[in-house]
Amino acid sequence: MPNIKSAKKRVKTTEKRTQRNRFYKTRVKTEIKRFMAAVDAGDREEAERILPNTISTIDKAVSKGVLKKNNAANKKSRLQLKLNEMAE
Repeated sequence: MPNIKSAKKRVKTTEKRTQRNRFYKTRVKTEIKRFMAAVDAGDREEAERILPNTISTIDKAVSKGVLKKNNAANKKSRLQLKLNEMAE
């Protein structure tokens, strides 16, 4: 355990940030899983309905600093490709 006041504060802020990061990361993963489940089931309408929500969640994670911009762009691109493949 830290003895210095600033180190104690660092421990607290680190715990808060860790919890926030974990919340947004799991939320992004859950949304992607929901989308992929709809794609795997072949339900295009459901996938189209879920995609904007998923993209919004990814963007929120970027704005909170949980994901990097390029990482989010790659995720969104892959999801859109999956949806486009369903049309063919």
